[in-house]
Amino acid sequence: MSHSYELMYVLRPDLGEEQVSQTIAKYQDLLQEYGAQEIQIQHRGKRRLAYEIQRCREGTYIQMNYKAPGTHVAQIERAMRLSEEVIRYLTLTQEAPAAVIPEPAEVEE
Repeated sequence: MSHSYELMYVLRPDLGEEQVSQTIAKYQDLLQEYGAQEIQIQHRGKRRLAYEIQRCREGTYIQMNYKAPGTHVAQIERAMRLSEEVIRYLTLTQEAPAAVIPEPAEVEE
């Protein structure tokens, strides 16, 4: 069974555009290896961090939304933890919107 996930990660600010593109492609390929589908990537650009992380005051934000089986999360996070390009990451499970059940209309007599 597939779940919807949102993965947000922050890359070091000293990476060039080509290195950023290569890193995005690397994680997109990794997700596809683990069976992810409907991958949507949003390059949020370079922004100032709220606090210093690994001596960096800025970071390049990338957001990936995708559907995949639940077993891949630990594997992709392990790859990011070992990477020198990624300074912070977070994976969230997106809940499906609850079906709205209409209430029966009251009949006035």
